[in-house]
Amino acid sequence: MPMKTMSNKEVYISIVGAFIATLLASFFSNNILEAEGMPMILASTGASAMLIFGIPQSPVSQPWPIVGGHLISAFIGISAYYLVPNPIFASSIAIGLAMLVMHFTGSMHPPGGATAVTAVIGGSAVHELGYYFMVVPVLFNSIILLSVAMAVATFREVNPFTNE
Repeated sequence: MPMKTMSNKEVYISIVGAFIATLLASFFSNNILEAEGMPMILASTGASAMLIFGIPQSPVSQPWPIVGGHLISAFIGISAYYLVPNPIFASSIAIGLAMLVMHFTGSMHPPGGATAVTAVIGGSAVHELGYYFMVVPVLFNSIILLSVAMAVATFREVNPFTNE
């Protein structure tokens, strides 16, 4: 199935939406995960924004993959951190398992791989959150991105969430 192209107007609206969504999510993450004066922003948020706003009609840019893919990956990454002492192996295991579970749950969202790795190697700010990392900031960032994307969709000629 060929990818639908966006008009110039839709591209500009998407760029503004991506800016607003990542600004809000980054502000939120920075306030939650600030470690030793260094702001921490989830890299997977940027990757998700590129997909959600750049190719909104893609199956990986739909609501369930966005939220489910990140939550599943965060859970697996946190678990790998606790269960596998070597961060290189823990990260590799987390990516493979996240991909497997996202596949079987229909929630494939590639930036989830970065979420899984962040849970393993994100440092003390992430590790101190434990499984709460799934909610704050992962779930909240996903909801922020999705909310802005749905608002932006009202200005598009084709709504990617309804295929109209």
